[in-house]
Amino acid sequence: MQDLTKLRDEVTVWEQVAARLQDSLDLAELGDEELGADLEAEVEVLTKAINKLEFRALFAGKYDDENAILAIHAGAGGTEAQDWAQMLQRMFIRWAEGHGCKVDVLDESSGDEAGIKSCLMAIGGEMVYGRLKSERGVHRLVRISPYDSSKRRHTSFAKVEVWPDVAEDIEIEVDEKDLRIDRFRASGAGGQHVQKNETAVRITHYPSGIVVSCQNQRSLTQNMQVAMNILKAQLFDLERRKQEAEIANLKGEDISAEWGSQIRSYVLHPYKMVKDHRTNYEVGNAQAVLNGRLDDFMEAFLKHNVGESDA
Repeated sequence: MQDLTKLRDEVTVWEQVAARLQDSLDLAELGDEELGADLEAEVEVLTKAINKLEFRALFAGKYDDENAILAIHAGAGGTEAQDWAQMLQRMFIRWAEGHGCKVDVLDESSGDEAGIKSCLMAIGGEMVYGRLKSERGVHRLVRISPYDSSKRRHTSFAKVEVWPDVAEDIEIEVDEKDLRIDRFRASGAGGQHVQKNETAVRITHYPSGIVVSCQNQRSLTQNMQVAMNILKAQLFDLERRKQEAEIANLKGEDISAEWGSQIRSYVLHPYKMVKDHRTNYEVGNAQAVLNGRLDDFMEAFLKHNVGESDA
């Protein structure tokens, strides 16, 4: 019924635009000059509506309308890489807030001196997974390090993982024998314990090697439930990707090692530029991107994928 309601709502929007377009064509055929100004205004409104529908049509994936789970992992490089991971976290939170999305930081591991080693966030809103799936991969930063007394240029890497939050909509059997569950005290910034009781949880799934932690809920039970949901979502996404890779292999397509590939570079020195290496889309205002202005990159990625499928 939920799927049916979504489809009906989507069809209704298209039908309403089609009806307004036909009404405008009918008025234009009358040739009444007094209607010119009204028609121009209506054309402007219809153009915006059609552009919006055209953009929504790019979300052709089965799970594009789902919420998303996003994880960030600092690469090698110590403090510099951990600071870059926190910059990415801030960038995605800014993007989400700009779109009225709900952000819940489920787990976070602070860096040794600054930044974060990793974080896990749940992001909810309209077409969130469809947009954020463009961010999956390795992000590269080039800048003069604020942590280098010699002011040398450093290159840092961080990996971003994104999967649809579909745990409540799917059935996945997880054998308890395949799990290791560790309980520990939730920690605050800087690593200090903020609770006396062991409410945080870490689940290790031996067959897949997936490790999920959650510590930001109020109780052990809540943290356990959230962690299990995330584990199920990851297992589902892992299996889905295996099937897609097998199909692509049968088609003879070249599959790159996505997790190891560098998808985007953020250059802050000696010039300022952000470039996506998959679509070749680039902008000079790097600070705006780091402040959450990601929509142009997401749209370029979606159009690029449609172009590939059409080919």
